[in-house]
Amino acid sequence: MIANLVQLAAEEEQNPLLPPGPELLVGTIAFAIVFFFFWKKLLPNINKVLEERRAAIEGGIEEAEAMKVEAQSVLEQYKAQLAEARHEAARLRQEAQEQGAALIAEMRAEGQRQREEIVAAGHAQIEADRKAAASALRQDVGKLATELAGKLVGESLEDHARQSRVIDRFLDELDQKAEAAR
Repeated sequence: MIANLVQLAAEEEQNPLLPPGPELLVGTIAFAIVFFFFWKKLLPNINKVLEERRAAIEGGIEEAEAMKVEAQSVLEQYKAQLAEARHEAARLRQEAQEQGAALIAEMRAEGQRQREEIVAAGHAQIEADRKAAASALRQDVGKLATELAGKLVGESLEDHARQSRVIDRFLDELDQKAEAAR
């Protein structure tokens, strides 16, 4: 039991929180070696990787901003081109309407002119036909009147000059009576 008591007394002298001196020296040297290894080899590699990652992220952000600006520029150009195309389409539509209206007016004028030409030609033809019919009628009436007068008088009235004068006088009297009746 005494041995137990000595051992207990020896244990009481040592603080359980403080390690023995040689252990403390070996632990400090081992810590310094590990710390030096981390500081010289591992830490620069970690910093290098972190720096590359930070640069990549910043580059990506800058690239995204540049793409955003470029996309905005392209969108504005597209909108400008679209507005210009709409304006051009409206101008072309207006031009086509004006050309159509001009063409319709031109075609109406041409149709009116052709109608007037046809009517004038018809009137001229009717007048020519009327004169031809009147001339033919004068000859036929004159011939019949001469034959009738010759039969009534009992002699031939074959003198063409006299015959023409008599016929013309008779027909002029008929024309005057017809105009007076109107």
